[in-house]
Amino acid sequence: MADVTLTIDGREVQAREGSTILDACRRMRIDTPTLCQLDTLTPVNVCRVCVVELEGARVLVPACSRKVEAGMKIRTDSERVRHSRRLVLELLASSVDMSLCSPQVRGWMDRYGAAPGRFGKQVATVAQPVKVDNDLYVRDYSRCILCYKCVEACGVDAQNTFAIGVAGRGFDAHISTEFDVGLPDSACVYCGNCIGVCPTGALMFKSEHDMRAAGTWDESKQTVTETVCPYCGVGCMLELHVQENSIVKVTSPLDHSVTSGHLCVKGRFGFEFVQRRGAKG
Repeated sequence: MADVTLTIDGREVQAREGSTILDACRRMRIDTPTLCQLDTLTPVNVCRVCVVELEGARVLVPACSRKVEAGMKIRTDSERVRHSRRLVLELLASSVDMSLCSPQVRGWMDRYGAAPGRFGKQVATVAQPVKVDNDLYVRDYSRCILCYKCVEACGVDAQNTFAIGVAGRGFDAHISTEFDVGLPDSACVYCGNCIGVCPTGALMFKSEHDMRAAGTWDESKQTVTETVCPYCGVGCMLELHVQENSIVKVTSPLDHSVTSGHLCVKGRFGFEFVQRRGAKG
């Protein structure tokens, strides 16, 4: 495909036809905030924190999905853009618990001066118990921002299980299994790919959840070691997160040619046998 020429923040840039504005921004090392976007998932345009100002457009456009066009003139840090990003971050952080988001997200909130406290603390989304109905992972929807990543990973982008989706509309919209049954009664195959893409900690390894509850989770003491999954011959790459000589969770690199960050139930959760070297039976 041919290259097209566009202007971003007053600088001309060449971008591959068919790529997105976000791709072009990243090539220019412009830190564009994203919450619902992931290179391995189809863009769904729901978080709206990546919006940019496009000359001639009536509204701000999502950089994660808008394709580049020749002659585009884009501003990524105008007052209009900053105001929109600040408001989106404030609304999200005022309605859900975003304390477990990455330091990068907290950095964006500082950069745009987001003050979620000004909307008050009486929000319905936070007031719900953690769903613990299996031994592998928990669902804490008080942290869910409805980014749709888990839905996409459970669907055609990765697992094709379709165990979860978005139920309800408007303020009642929420992530749910079919007929709102527990995970053990749903179509879930416990691949954990929804955990791997969740940006807020709404979906979490039960091992991590239990350690956080006990006050023993400490990422500063953890190391990450890459290895190949031992369960079959596919060659999936594993990232073993180890704390105090015990594996506490398993992830996979997004840029790995075999997994693209996705694993099966054995690769993601089948590490407990490593901790049972001295066990009998």
